[in-house]
Amino acid sequence: MKPVTNGVLSLPIVIVMVLIAFTQPLHHFGDVAITTFQGASLRTGFLLLAAAVYAIWAPVMLAHSGLLTILVALSAWQLLGLDALEQPSSGYWLLVFAQALLAQLTVQRLAAANSKYLPQGLVAGLFGLWLLYFWQLLVTVFAVPQVLLPAPSDIVLAILDNARLLAGDFVQTVLKSVVIGYVLGSGLGILSGVLIERFPFMQRGFLPLANLTSTIPLVGIAPIAVMWFGFDWPSKAAVIVLVTYFPALVSTLAGLQSTGKLERELMHSYAATPRFTLLALRIPAAMPFIFSALKVNSTLALISAIVAEYFGSPTAGLGFRISAEAARMHMPIVWAAIVVASVVGSGLYAFLVRLERRVTFWHPSIRGQAR
Repeated sequence: MKPVTNGVLSLPIVIVMVLIAFTQPLHHFGDVAITTFQGASLRTGFLLLAAAVYAIWAPVMLAHSGLLTILVALSAWQLLGLDALEQPSSGYWLLVFAQALLAQLTVQRLAAANSKYLPQGLVAGLFGLWLLYFWQLLVTVFAVPQVLLPAPSDIVLAILDNARLLAGDFVQTVLKSVVIGYVLGSGLGILSGVLIERFPFMQRGFLPLANLTSTIPLVGIAPIAVMWFGFDWPSKAAVIVLVTYFPALVSTLAGLQSTGKLERELMHSYAATPRFTLLALRIPAAMPFIFSALKVNSTLALISAIVAEYFGSPTAGLGFRISAEAARMHMPIVWAAIVVASVVGSGLYAFLVRLERRVTFWHPSIRGQAR
């Protein structure tokens, strides 16, 4: 089973595909068939063959996986460097399929290396880079219009050309609306959960009312918030507070009630006060639940802010930028704003994951990851 896991069975397929590609036309220019045996296409084929042969011989180790990735990346660069093809033919597509198989193999080998020197996220980053590469390759070959799907290079250029504009949108949406709304909504939800658990009458009276906040549609409350708090960031923060409040409340309440009977009786035998029991037992036990809510709220807050900006916003904000530029058919800028929002959301989520590992280091799931 190990050769299958390491992708060895795909390597003969790669070699056969490249050898067949050498006998096929690369593309057609009018009535003329252009063969694969010239320029960048020839270098691409030889690099693919070299990478496949090396992968058959090389053991699954970090150094060999890195060298294999370099060889496959060089062949990918040569394949991307081919001139725009009017009518790609069978030779070209055989090279593309062989490139895709080797790209998949590099991710598989790097993940199987399992070395302590392998940085976290490197495998996921390599997989993402390959997705971007084939996105760029296919959009270029098929000449997809920018209105439908811009190439990653066009999106990067849009980010660089509009960096100051997107920075202002980031400040308006993230630093003002998201951060303030997220802190207030999650904080109020956690505090309400503590109070409800401490005073049972609130669980019977207040919790059903708090449940209503999870049923209010975002598209319904956003225009009302604009009418109440104006077009600037306070209206978006209010929407985020409403959206993030209930997940934090429910998760905190579930975490506080997750302590076992044995632990509670032990604290009672020590004559611990309810306040000390809350601080020493219940809140630490609830931290995994609270962090789960915080991670969910991190994405909900950003999505809510962007959607709320569709219903009224000053001339700044990621949601406003997406709406305004889409109406002008400036799709690279739209995708640039989406990329900024995605990077911010992923960064906030990754920060919360790292913080969770430090705070709940005692939890069995965290200790299991450390091994």
